[in-house]
Amino acid sequence: MDKKSVPAHVAIIMDGNGRWAKSKGMPRTIGHAKGAQNLEDMLYIADELGIKYLTVYAFSTENWKRSEDEVLALMNLFRQYLRNGFRKAAKNNVRIRVIGYRPGLPKDLQDLADEIEEFSKDNTGLQFQIALNYGSRDEITRAVKQIAEEVKNGTLSPEDISEETITKHLDTADIPDPDLLIRTSGEQRLSNYLLWQLAYTEFYYTDTHWPVFGKKELQDAIEWYQTRDRRYGNAK
Repeated sequence: MDKKSVPAHVAIIMDGNGRWAKSKGMPRTIGHAKGAQNLEDMLYIADELGIKYLTVYAFSTENWKRSEDEVLALMNLFRQYLRNGFRKAAKNNVRIRVIGYRPGLPKDLQDLADEIEEFSKDNTGLQFQIALNYGSRDEITRAVKQIAEEVKNGTLSPEDISEETITKHLDTADIPDPDLLIRTSGEQRLSNYLLWQLAYTEFYYTDTHWPVFGKKELQDAIEWYQTRDRRYGNAK
């Protein structure tokens, strides 16, 4: 694999945790736990392969419709993941950010997100974004409301609103757009993920379920990406 053309920013829709567990005769919650463990491994792999930004879809605004037991299990898993993130951030120089509608999360999770962002803000290694209670339509709606408020207050003129204005009001304001999107488990849709940011992104789909998506699978995705004729977006 040619490391010179590794995508700077990879976004992942981590799909298939429940289906993987079901195929093994296990509850969906076991699949989510296995998926979280795989994500920890993937941070090391992404860094090793030269990826600078990694953004993953962990919990969407629509995921609240799942069963109460599954949602509670996921919230507990996120708590554990973020608590463990302090040690990983310190050890591996990873900067961790949480994107999405934070006020919609349990208060202790909001606090954890605030704390880990502050703790890791000066780290210069892999830039890791985890989307929690995230929906792209919600993100864009929030951005539009903020812009409208600035216009109302007289700090922004309607004539000055541009694509850059909208970009600066998104959750990913200071993060380059993804070069490569990977969706695991065979589905081929965006599911309300980074709709604005993925305008010129290459899409890669694989039937592999997220809990068993490893280094070889990521390398395969990158090698496919390297065959693309990148003339737009963030191509380096």
